Amino acid sequence: MDSRMATRVILVLTLFTGLCGANLKGNIALHARAVQSSLGHPQGNAKHAVDGNREADYGKGSCTHTKTEFNPWWRADLGNVYSVYKVAITNRIDCCRERLRGAQIRIGNNLGNNGNNNELVATVDSVFAGTKMFEFKPVKGRYVNIVLPGNDKVLTLCEVEVFAEADKPQYICVPSECSLLLCMLSVTQIFDNQSLPNRTIKKK
Repeated sequence: MDSRMATRVILVLTLFTGLCGANLKGNIALHARAVQSSLGHPQGNAKHAVDGNREADYGKGSCTHTKTEFNPWWRADLGNVYSVYKVAITNRIDCCRERLRGAQIRIGNNLGNNGNNNELVATVDSVFAGTKMFEFKPVKGRYVNIVLPGNDKVLTLCEVEVFAEADKPQYICVPSECSLLLCMLSVTQIFDNQSLPNRTIKKK
């Protein structure tokens, strides 16, 4: 391969690698392994925040509940490391919605301090009922923590949904209307200033 061809191939790789990268579809925390700092009520199990049910009336049995304690927390294990860019939290609607104010979303791979020292990506700074989305710069991590700093706090979550970007593929990705050969020819035209053959590109 001569230097000109090598340059063309490098340019093609630069132009097209990663064009097929996208966001993973759906909630990757669904049915993830979940734990919390304590169980404050028989039906307030940690798994209820990842059961796929946004029911926000605590009495209907789909929310978590810790004891009243110092720095209560909840954690989901995603099973793999993902580039997380959004977390949705569903808060209670029946009562006590103000309890969630000040809660922190933390993401990372470290289980020191139960994962509560991982990177802080968002804070619940206002009272809301129902579901609220928190978007942030993508952070890589396996564990998603919700921690509520302070004394005499109760943490209740009715659903936690996690959304991540797909990793960029390791192969070359080209637009569907352009074969790799024709794209190479296009790059050749850039370098050689020659006209492409008169041929129609058929979309598949």
